Amino acid sequence: MNILVVGGSRGLGVALVEYGLKQGHRVFATIRNSNAYISRLREQYESLQFIEWDVTDEAAIKQTASELEQKGISFDVIINNAAILNERDNDIEHLDLEATLQAFNINTLGPVRVIKHFLKLIKKNKQSLIVNISSEAGSITNTYAGDYAYGLSKVALNLFTEKLALALKEEDIEVLSIHPGWMHTDMGGKQAPLDPNQTAAAIYQLMSARPTLKDQLHFIDYQGKPMDI
Repeated sequence: MNILVVGGSRGLGVALVEYGLKQGHRVFATIRNSNAYISRLREQYESLQFIEWDVTDEAAIKQTASELEQKGISFDVIINNAAILNERDNDIEHLDLEATLQAFNINTLGPVRVIKHFLKLIKKNKQSLIVNISSEAGSITNTYAGDYAYGLSKVALNLFTEKLALALKEEDIEVLSIHPGWMHTDMGGKQAPLDPNQTAAAIYQLMSARPTLKDQLHFIDYQGKPMDI
């Protein structure tokens, strides 16, 4: 498969990139900055291609999509993984609204920009899949106090998933929001119980199974269990 991992330089993103490569897939990974681990992967796998842009830069996203289209490259799977977790410690009275807008710009509008310009590349493959990495923080019925910026941006991402799934229902393109679990990453913290490699393996199993959720919402966890919207 040809797989695009948006946000592939650390945490779950790196795990998704490396697992895909080990499975023999051709992986395109977007990064903002390189690091030692990225450099090692670059040297180790010929089937890996890095794309350096930020999900807030629509012009760069559009240009990359056009260049790939000209080369005849299309994708079986697009994984929108890039995200930030900010304003964790601020209650509503101290919430930085500019920082909150930044969370929306990356966590919600980032995937919107990617699909806006890359959809033409995924439509060429039948039974394709779009995965938006979401969070239980995006659940309204099972919410918790705080995390305003992150939670609101993930609720909006889940709605984007539902709208996109309806729009692409006749195109044989499945769209999912996946809660990856609480992982031991820079975002999740050292106390988190899950290894991101564990989550990456489970997500690839879901991708291979191509779950069809005709009569339910498209928000599931990394094990394929329905999540509360």
